[in-house]
Amino acid sequence: MSHAPPPPGRPPRLAVLLDPRDENAPSMDLSGEQLVDALHDWPAEVDVSPVQLRMPRLARSIPRVGSRHAALNADRLIGRFLAAEVSTLNARRGHDLFHVVDHVYAHLVRALPAGRAGVYCHDLDAFRSVLQPTEYPKPAWFRRMTMATLRGVEQAAVVFHSTRAVGAELLAHSVVDPARLVHAPYGVGTEFGPVPGARDPHVLQVAGTCGSPYLLHVGSALPRKRIDVLLDVFARVRRSHPGLLLVQQGAAFDEPLRAQVDRLGLADAIRQPSRLDRAGLAVLYRNAAAVLVTSESEGFGLPVIEALACAAPVVASDIPVLREVGGDACTYCPVGNLDQWAEDVLRVITGGAAPPTTARLAQAARYTWTAHARTVLDSYRPLAS
Repeated sequence: MSHAPPPPGRPPRLAVLLDPRDENAPSMDLSGEQLVDALHDWPAEVDVSPVQLRMPRLARSIPRVGSRHAALNADRLIGRFLAAEVSTLNARRGHDLFHVVDHVYAHLVRALPAGRAGVYCHDLDAFRSVLQPTEYPKPAWFRRMTMATLRGVEQAAVVFHSTRAVGAELLAHSVVDPARLVHAPYGVGTEFGPVPGARDPHVLQVAGTCGSPYLLHVGSALPRKRIDVLLDVFARVRRSHPGLLLVQQGAAFDEPLRAQVDRLGLADAIRQPSRLDRAGLAVLYRNAAAVLVTSESEGFGLPVIEALACAAPVVASDIPVLREVGGDACTYCPVGNLDQWAEDVLRVITGGAAPPTTARLAQAARYTWTAHARTVLDSYRPLAS
């Protein structure tokens, strides 16, 4: 079906397709919300509307079954490939352009007008089973589902990527040609800054730090986040600093991680406060002795720039993405090298190794949601013609 351009004098109507809330993907929620908010600053250039995709509660409503993770995954599949497509078809009628915030919903591009939809590709993890089947084996049904999503990326009129490292990987796997690839880094929210606020004491009390120094980790417990490394490093550092705590925001520890905590004797030294808003998270960043990012793979590493914006020392894995985002403002350690990690973290928290505060703030200042939104808008404007 053809899709007429907007009439002269009317800005194009852009639908921003947001993840269902049930996905519980804070970085996806953040990037979508910040994009919509920033685009509202240019009403003469674009008429932006958020479209919240839905995930039905079908499997999760079944007694004695609904609480299992498998039930969430079942609803997730139904949501992605049925409910989300219905929402997308409804959005077609009132919009000229379409932006899919999360690449795991890229298959929706195939239900949208040709040449009018773009996808933000945060990383390639969701496509490994197809792009690297030997290293990442999955069942045939999973690969078929993944291929459908990857086809959406391949058919998108524009594909945004978070870092140049991700862009290079997209090109290396021939997923998209360079002409349709756009580098649009994330930004740092205005909540993140180095100046203490009135909420700081309350948030720290809620977090349970009780005035003790602490290391901070922000992120999920996905295997690539290497929470196992985080726990081992914390245990080693704590031998020299018995009063040190670990505050972790955003991860649900599974049985192996809980067993590791018990084995290392860390149960009384770890705090996992309920999910905080961005202003509360900023409090944790700026009061941390150091922020640790132990991941072996990342698409961007948002906690790096958020922590730097709060002037917190950052110790991060030495991988290309984090090097790109953190620049010279972080301390880097080889992935999984526990001796090096413990040594560098000890030096940082005792004031001996971290880059200066001016460098941290300057690096974070390079990333703004306004610049992110401007890049996205400028990429869509030619498609509306």
